[in-house]
Amino acid sequence: MHEKERELVSLLAAGCKSIGDIQDLIKNLFKGTIEQMLEAEMDEHLGYEKHNPAGDGSGNSRNGYNKKTLKTELGETEIRVPRDRNGEFDPQLISKYQTKTDDLEHRIIGMYAKGMTTRDIEDHLRDIYGVKASSSLISNITDKIMPAVVEWQARPLDSVYPIVFLDGIVFKVRHDGKVINKCVYTVLGINLDGHKDILGIWISENESASFWLSVCNELKNRGVNDILIVCRDNLSSFSSVVETVFPKSEQQLCVIHQIRNSTKYVSYKDRKLVTADLKLVYGATTLDEAEYRLEEFQEKWGKKYPQIAKSCYANWPELSTYFNYPEEVRRLIYTNNTVEGFHRMLRKLTKTKTIYPSDEAVKKSVYLATQEVTKKWRMPIRDWGIIVGQLMIFFEDRFKGHNVS
Repeated sequence: MHEKERELVSLLAAGCKSIGDIQDLIKNLFKGTIEQMLEAEMDEHLGYEKHNPAGDGSGNSRNGYNKKTLKTELGETEIRVPRDRNGEFDPQLISKYQTKTDDLEHRIIGMYAKGMTTRDIEDHLRDIYGVKASSSLISNITDKIMPAVVEWQARPLDSVYPIVFLDGIVFKVRHDGKVINKCVYTVLGINLDGHKDILGIWISENESASFWLSVCNELKNRGVNDILIVCRDNLSSFSSVVETVFPKSEQQLCVIHQIRNSTKYVSYKDRKLVTADLKLVYGATTLDEAEYRLEEFQEKWGKKYPQIAKSCYANWPELSTYFNYPEEVRRLIYTNNTVEGFHRMLRKLTKTKTIYPSDEAVKKSVYLATQEVTKKWRMPIRDWGIIVGQLMIFFEDRFKGHNVS
């Protein structure tokens, strides 16, 4: 024990005659410490310290206190929470609706989940709360969620998913002294109630058939027996693996990805015209019209850009799946926008972490960000009642025995 710690213990022990006295004293110290930290947060929020004339005319000021009772390991403690006149103060240490104290680990994990780097968290704890926590300590604390990541990735899934989306997002990871790109593949499922859920996340440097087979078998082992429609980018080897593991599933390639890939090597002066003609193909009302438009495209652009029509024809069985369905289903499945929207939110929460030290660090960050994003997925997707009704007609036998709300 350090000298200062001995002095503090001696000072505290001087007035204590029982264990109860010690507990009461610790409660009072806890209360005082919390209230001082909240005052520090208010200083940070307003931009000036209490009673400082610099706050005159600033447009906001302190406005007394609210009382809050916290349940702690020491029992219930009443604290005073400062408030501001504009009602904008939202303390981070003790949130507005919090009635139980969180320990430092939960606080650190919460900040990490919202995209703060270990260095950001270290600075925040020191500057606002006066808590010293090294980057390595913060990293070790966030590592404690890895068992939760493993448990989440292995959790049981529903037996049937009407629609599943698959897409990837690239992160930079250190590997053997080099920084390489690794793709995090996300499987996003829409369940029978129309709610989105991330079924799992997998990391890989390549798209080998064995990798996709392990992904599909993992979904199968976790309880997925049937997927009606799989929506995806043109991933290498994936199509044949789906046919093996989920032979009844229909597959829809992302039309937007197909158009982007098709126009990648088109000259700038032709790009708008080529894109407009491709949209005539994929925006057709019927399959016959789409095939007619594709023939027109081939006649017009085939000599100058032969690879475009060639790719369309090669992928046509899986590019044209959506023509089998009514408008509401088409809008949902012809593009990977559903999972790409999730990836945009994921990128927003992880943008400060430019290079990850390991695959585990990627998993940890992506898992925490996923929990943050999916908190808001409370409502079924738009027009789900119409969509599921239509799917029940097309796949009547595969809905038997399953309740649809």
